Amino acid sequence: MQVEIVAGLTGLAGLAIGLTTGLAVRMSERAQRIEQAAQHRPVLPPGIASVLSVLRSSAVVIDAEDRVVRASPAARAFGVVSGDRLVVDELLAMARLVRRDGEIRETEVQVPPSRGRGRAEGRWFAVRVAPLGTHGLVLVLAEDLTEMRRTEAIRRDFVANVSHELKTPVGALSLLAETVAGAADDPEAVRRFTGRMQIEAVRLNNLVQDLMTLSRVQGDEPLPEPRPVALDDVVGEAVDRCRIKAEAKDIELVVGGRVGLRVRGDEELLVTALRNLIDNAVAYSPDNTRVVIATTQADADHVELTVTDQGIGIPDAELERIFERFYRVDPARSRRTGGTGLGLAIVKHVTTKHGGEVTVWSKEGSGSTFTLRLPLMRGDNPTTQPATAPRNHQGPVTDNVREATP
Repeated sequence: MQVEIVAGLTGLAGLAIGLTTGLAVRMSERAQRIEQAAQHRPVLPPGIASVLSVLRSSAVVIDAEDRVVRASPAARAFGVVSGDRLVVDELLAMARLVRRDGEIRETEVQVPPSRGRGRAEGRWFAVRVAPLGTHGLVLVLAEDLTEMRRTEAIRRDFVANVSHELKTPVGALSLLAETVAGAADDPEAVRRFTGRMQIEAVRLNNLVQDLMTLSRVQGDEPLPEPRPVALDDVVGEAVDRCRIKAEAKDIELVVGGRVGLRVRGDEELLVTALRNLIDNAVAYSPDNTRVVIATTQADADHVELTVTDQGIGIPDAELERIFERFYRVDPARSRRTGGTGLGLAIVKHVTTKHGGEVTVWSKEGSGSTFTLRLPLMRGDNPTTQPATAPRNHQGPVTDNVREATP
């Protein structure tokens, strides 16, 4: 019995030794393969790695077997490289041609978006492919052109939209002038057509003024001379400028909220932004309704100006685009009311220029609330009465407010 136990233990020991020996041999062979691969892996020419590390372009170096030797983080982030492979087929084909004939090639390519990325159209790159050294290495440089192309598209659209918007009143004025000339013997017709000409001239003047204001505020440059601005003065001036249009529709302009709040910026630009919001509220509200302008202190560092109407509201699908230049939810209604399509774009840029943001709440059939959130002027800690208009903007603000006085 003891002999059998000893024999079994001996067999188990032999099996363990055999397994250990086999595992050691396999690990040794694997290490040798890794070492051999490392020995045959191309080495970048001296100084190339340092140069690639400071380039703003996406940089990729591939070897003679199309494996990625080095890739910048940007190249991986943009989806040009995955693992050790160049995944854009057009770039890979160019790299092979460059490796074969040694000629430098340039092109522009579009890289489709990676999974989970929000940019559905992908990104555009200006690509330059060149040989690197004498071991089959190829350098691929890709400069991101996406923002430049987007800016060019916006510029083209802007020029086309401006041309279209200018053509309408200019064409109307030309036609009306011909009509007036042909009706010189009819005083009533002359008065009627000259009245129409005045309307078109006002529309043209408004468009030019809005274009000038937009060109002033849409750049990245800071305000040239920001000064303390009392929001009470901004609200008063904006309401005064909108009063005639509101009275023509029997719309009550109501002012409420906290007084004595100040911001730092440009008073005329802030008045223009608020006036545009009030004008929109009046234009898209039924007769005999109210438009409420409220000033509140949102927190220790910010103030809010809100304009709330009881108008037709804005569809959910349109909310993301209403601040685009020349975008109109209802183009026919906007032209009837004399809108230029630039008012909300100006509001957005003016607010951004002052370090703030503009938001909108709206529900079809229940009205809209636009909110300008601006930095409170440092050192201000108003001790005036608390805001009488509620700060919850999830619907029209209609309580505890006072009517604007002329």
